[in-house]
Amino acid sequence: MPKSDSSRLLAEGRRRMILEFVEQSGQVTIHDLVKRFAVSAVTARGDLDALSARGMVLRSHGGAVRYEPTQDYPLRVKATLHHAEKQRIGAAAAQLVRPNETIILDSGTTTSEIAQCLKRAKLRITVITNALNIANDLVDVPEVALFMVGGLLRPVSNSFVGPQAEAMLRELHADRLFLGVDGLDLEGGPFTADVLEAQLNGLMMTVSREVTVVADSTKLGRRSLFRIGPIANVHRVITDEHAPKSLTDTLRKKGIEVTLV
Repeated sequence: MPKSDSSRLLAEGRRRMILEFVEQSGQVTIHDLVKRFAVSAVTARGDLDALSARGMVLRSHGGAVRYEPTQDYPLRVKATLHHAEKQRIGAAAAQLVRPNETIILDSGTTTSEIAQCLKRAKLRITVITNALNIANDLVDVPEVALFMVGGLLRPVSNSFVGPQAEAMLRELHADRLFLGVDGLDLEGGPFTADVLEAQLNGLMMTVSREVTVVADSTKLGRRSLFRIGPIANVHRVITDEHAPKSLTDTLRKKGIEVTLV
């Protein structure tokens, strides 16, 4: 076996053991890995960076911690997870948008990728959002009419939620909703970690003609704390090519269009 292939297999085996250790203990430090696996600190950091890029752990100062789908993480943390997949998902979603449509982009890092693509496309559209980061992405695009839903600001997600936001949204209608989620259960539907976010997102589904869930494959078949709405209200799922075939087949059997990127 070539040396490069042998080294890759050794690294993958070590990373599986690191992941098991993090799952059991909840966290690990660079020092722990150096001592446990007799590797350099540079190698240990590389292992944690690789696991973090796959969304399997969250990098912390001097190590990593277990990723908990029920916990609400700041956008700057979520942005480091599955970034390449989110970029491809965002590009595929943006291609669905037609001139003169009204779309809703909820808060999140995947929907921010959609906003970046729409910014470059310069389509004449109306965008409704409750997310400060998405509003900031689109504020200087003259072709985009931007409607900001206000309310109680959640600093962890840079988004507005609550009764005021819901009251504003009830008066609106959209052609498309692009919904980022923390989990998509095949029976229960989309989930998120915050109750107020879930309530607002559920209303977004109600006022939209078409609902597209944008989520990397690690979100499929998983629940978070709060249900957003029924799976029957989801028309399309855009996810990455690592999604298990059994899950995508089940979604298609339910009449949901699935796009893999």
